[in-house]
Amino acid sequence: MTDGEYDSGTSTMEGAQRPSADVDLEKGQPAVQTGAAVPSAAAKEEGTHEITSVPKDDTTSPVKEKALCRTTTARSAARSAVLSITRSRTRSVVERNPAFQARWDPNDPEDPHNLSSTTKAFFTLILGLLAFTGSLGTSILTPAEQLVADDLNMSYEETVLLLALFVLGFALGPLVWAPVSEAYGRRWSMLPAVLVLGLFSVGSASAKSSSALLATRFLGGIFGSAPISNVAAALGDIYTPSSRGVAMAFYSICVVGGPCVAPVVGASIAYNPHMGWRWILYVEALVAAFSCAVAFIFLPETYGPVLLERKAVRLRKETGDDRYWHPHELERMTVQTILSKHLSRPLRMFFTEPIVTCIALYASFVYGLIFLALEVYPLVFRDDRHWGPVVANLPFLALFVGAVVAMFINIANQPLYARAMAKQGDGKAVPEARLPPIFLGGILFSTGFFWFGWTAAGPHYYHWAIPTVAGGFIGCGFNIVFQQCLNYLVDSYGQYAASATSANTVLRSLLACGLPLAARPMFTNLGVGPAASILGAISAVALPAPIFFKVYGPQLRAKSKFAN
Repeated sequence: MTDGEYDSGTSTMEGAQRPSADVDLEKGQPAVQTGAAVPSAAAKEEGTHEITSVPKDDTTSPVKEKALCRTTTARSAARSAVLSITRSRTRSVVERNPAFQARWDPNDPEDPHNLSSTTKAFFTLILGLLAFTGSLGTSILTPAEQLVADDLNMSYEETVLLLALFVLGFALGPLVWAPVSEAYGRRWSMLPAVLVLGLFSVGSASAKSSSALLATRFLGGIFGSAPISNVAAALGDIYTPSSRGVAMAFYSICVVGGPCVAPVVGASIAYNPHMGWRWILYVEALVAAFSCAVAFIFLPETYGPVLLERKAVRLRKETGDDRYWHPHELERMTVQTILSKHLSRPLRMFFTEPIVTCIALYASFVYGLIFLALEVYPLVFRDDRHWGPVVANLPFLALFVGAVVAMFINIANQPLYARAMAKQGDGKAVPEARLPPIFLGGILFSTGFFWFGWTAAGPHYYHWAIPTVAGGFIGCGFNIVFQQCLNYLVDSYGQYAASATSANTVLRSLLACGLPLAARPMFTNLGVGPAASILGAISAVALPAPIFFKVYGPQLRAKSKFAN
């Protein structure tokens, strides 16, 4: 039932207070009681607090009075039936006393933020393993495209879809996994999905037709996107803003390292005479099974609202006092919430939050260019320079080396960030302190593309080391931009970080899906130099973005419904 079903003469405290309670819950605050009411005797017996208003005067006719009584009784019975079904999971609004809301105690050992540094590092390693597992599947099959085409009679465009469809799954998956994460916690949103990723990898390895292979790759991408979407939010659960930068640097290495290292691993397996291209996917399945097993055994739940909900349930059992509660008890996945809030929240944030929109556009463009490089590097080193299938994929390691260098640059920014927090003085995140490295990363990224474009191809070939080093600049610039954009979103949106980052993941995955399809036609028709210069110039247009957010970011967050 909704409030609109009640007439002006009959109402309930639940109906009267639901709008304000929902707004408070959306902001992560406890629902506050408003108004005064006297419960009726029937309502007390049912455990609810129904308010039946008194007629304005005593001139109501007996017929109308009896009709009103019958209507009130029927509606009261219907509401009582609904409440009796949901009372075990969602307690009535009027029963929630702020004094009995489950909260963290000072230095509460159950609060993930109070874990020891060693424990946090161990959990960060596991979360990084999950993220690496998801990103590994993107490009691990790329070096074996020709072998797959010969085996299953596929065209070149179809083999590019092996990469594009997997990344397309990254665009659709976060629309489900981020809401699951915010409703049920991080474990439920990642571990089952990683396990299913392994199963679909086995399905891809066993595929006897191109359609079966493409379908299983796409579905594998949907499930593989779960850790990519939620690991950043899980790190926010256990680290304070002042120390989160180091953990996010490690996370970004895992996300970037997967696509950079995977081609070398895939080529080594595919062109091994004792293995073949199908073993690539079996190895991917083994990695998924291993990471899922490790996380299942050692990684606990880290999402604060879920833990506080469990604490409220435990307190009710231990004390016998049913007044203990937590707002997250209302967060359940129903068809209505999936359609109206959870699936739409990331999209709503993308279209209504300028911060999410601009950050997602910039981060997604540089992310998409990395996947475009997965198709361009073979054109340059295998086709133009006639390197062998395994050696031609070794220049991808330069991207990874650049990403590692970026990790140290990001870590070097952490003391500056801590100083900015100390200057602010309230212990809250300072999103603008994440912006200076983005400007540096943008310069390195654009420079790397210009450098690569004009030294990689013939007719007068430069030494192979020169375009390879350019790849290091590309990887370094990308990782700086990627990590600091994620940090900025997590700092800005806190409780809704999973939805904010998933909106970013959706867009960047769409670009990463489409750009590889355009790689060969673009670089073949325009040439490596002009094509790379166009992409470098487009990336240079976004260089002023950090300055814009430095000036206008606080104003945009002040107007936001979701930002901290």
